[in-house]
Amino acid sequence: MKKIMWIISFISLAGTAIVIQFLQEKVPMHFGMDGSIDRWGSKYETLVLPLIIIITSLMMHLLIGYFEKKAQNGVEEKDRESARSNAKVIGIAGVLTAAMFTVMQGYILYTAFNTGKDSLRNVSSDMGKISYISIGVVMIIMGNFMTKTRINSAIGVRVSWSMYNDNTWRKSNHFGAIVSIVTGILIILTSAFLNFTGATIATIGLITLSMIIILIYAHKVYVEEIASQ
Repeated sequence: MKKIMWIISFISLAGTAIVIQFLQEKVPMHFGMDGSIDRWGSKYETLVLPLIIIITSLMMHLLIGYFEKKAQNGVEEKDRESARSNAKVIGIAGVLTAAMFTVMQGYILYTAFNTGKDSLRNVSSDMGKISYISIGVVMIIMGNFMTKTRINSAIGVRVSWSMYNDNTWRKSNHFGAIVSIVTGILIILTSAFLNFTGATIATIGLITLSMIIILIYAHKVYVEEIASQ
């Protein structure tokens, strides 16, 4: 997974370095809700997101390495298996994050390359909606892997209630996985059929609601676990 993550990350950087040679000096850097350009910047600003992708991948790489080291040096098999599972899930998260940002970078370069064309006004809305759809896809995929994690401070439902013991972690993350998948599907549907403003409101609302629901459930599991002891 680390190799795939780095390949995607450098594709974004290399692609931007090539395309930037064909851009005019000033390119659109931000769009308003109506799709009009409200800020211009140097074409070299398009390198910011690829650099963020590289930095994010580096952080993921170090995190994966940390768990891989724990998997090798763990005293008990349970600890080693837990570390291997966490390393795998974080690797998947790294690949998905790099891929999502690379898609966004592709749209940024598209808008920059097509500066001045009549079709440009619709691109910002399309880019926003595709970004939200990408978030939905990531939530669905990550939801399918949340149940494979063990207690850790990097990925999963990470609150004191869920991290109380293995049982609270398992139950909280199993429920969190279901909520994440459902939320991802709803985000994709709303982003596909609503306009940019509606998709933005729906995405923020759905993610916020899902977090609240997961926290309530994690607390419920924690209370039940304490009561059973």
